[in-house]
Amino acid sequence: MNQYVLVVLAFVGGIFLAMQGGLNAHLGVILKNPLIASAVAFFSSLIFAFIFIVVSVRDVPSLSELKDVPVYLWFTGGLCSVIGVSLYYYTIPKLGIATMISLGLCGQLVFSLLAGQFGWLNLPTEPMTLKRIIGVVSMSIGIILITIK
Repeated sequence: MNQYVLVVLAFVGGIFLAMQGGLNAHLGVILKNPLIASAVAFFSSLIFAFIFIVVSVRDVPSLSELKDVPVYLWFTGGLCSVIGVSLYYYTIPKLGIATMISLGLCGQLVFSLLAGQFGWLNLPTEPMTLKRIIGVVSMSIGIILITIK
């Protein structure tokens, strides 16, 4: 796939994540509990994911491929999702969506820089360069400017 198309898809994905954060944070306020909002969001996500699978997936994993998946991979991603998403839903109404998304992206960027440097999570290594460090520092300065009231 063309690199420009991938960039646009990533950008649009970020828009949808910010939208879902705002919408589900509002749901959490109405339900008076961000964990209930997370459960509702994940349940509806499950339904939509199954619909998309039925419509688009041609090759399903075999039973032996499923057995090869380490047990921890069946659960840890979901645990990280529940914690991260619930924290978003909890903090967006208190901090505002721009502040929360900015801080969340900063956390993602810092972690991804470290994970790339050291090859954490079985991902390919991406050396930490001066250019990347300048990018993180620049983003951090931007976040400070966004969050100062």
